[in-house]
Amino acid sequence: MSYSVGQVAGFAGVTVRTLHHYDDIGLLVPSERSHAGHRRYGDADLDRLQQILFYRELGFPLDEVAALLDDPDADPRAHLRRQHELLTARIEKLQKMAAAVEHAMEARKMGINLTPEEKFEVFGDKDPDQYAEEAEQRWGGTEAYAETQRRAAGYTKEDWQRMQAEVADWGARYDALMTAGEPPTGERATAMAEEHRQHICTWFYDCPYDAHVGLAEMYVSDERFKAFYDSMRPGLAEHLRDAITANAARHAS
Repeated sequence: MSYSVGQVAGFAGVTVRTLHHYDDIGLLVPSERSHAGHRRYGDADLDRLQQILFYRELGFPLDEVAALLDDPDADPRAHLRRQHELLTARIEKLQKMAAAVEHAMEARKMGINLTPEEKFEVFGDKDPDQYAEEAEQRWGGTEAYAETQRRAAGYTKEDWQRMQAEVADWGARYDALMTAGEPPTGERATAMAEEHRQHICTWFYDCPYDAHVGLAEMYVSDERFKAFYDSMRPGLAEHLRDAITANAARHAS
């Protein structure tokens, strides 16, 4: 079965002029001609066109594409393997570019006035506010959200670094507490829970005990928050939830 130049152009999403050009330079010469001299493309021609378009998408000039496809030592599977490797590399590069753009968008939204170098120095491969859009949808009309936005807008690189250092230090000490077998209702654990609440009050917004308990439940029920705390130590999210609940009960009595 063979296809006209118009049909192939429609299949491949290219113009008829492009196919004429490929024919003129010998890159894709149709295997058949009609009685009237019109181009007719067979299945092998379509396979070659697919290879051409793959390499063109990857940025290869036409002369290099021709050299690759006409290499007598290469078989179709070798081309597919090579294209897969190149596409994988392209995807990884685009993912890194997308992450960089997301960093910039979130930092701009948070009002973080940092240079690009400082943003990556401070946040590394994490967003400064990974769930900013969801947070705005859930809490955008609250005083706590507005206060968080107001404070974050004024933070410098050093402020963000100090905040992250405090979190890392707290996490290491909570890990040690769990290693020692301290129960979540004990004095050491509830003291750490109070320190956690004070951290929120200092850096983000005033966090009363009932609000802190609500956050603690979310740390366990929301898989993303649970993963964050459990990355410090498996089981830390639930242990902290119980410690926060016990700490709130102590201050209520």
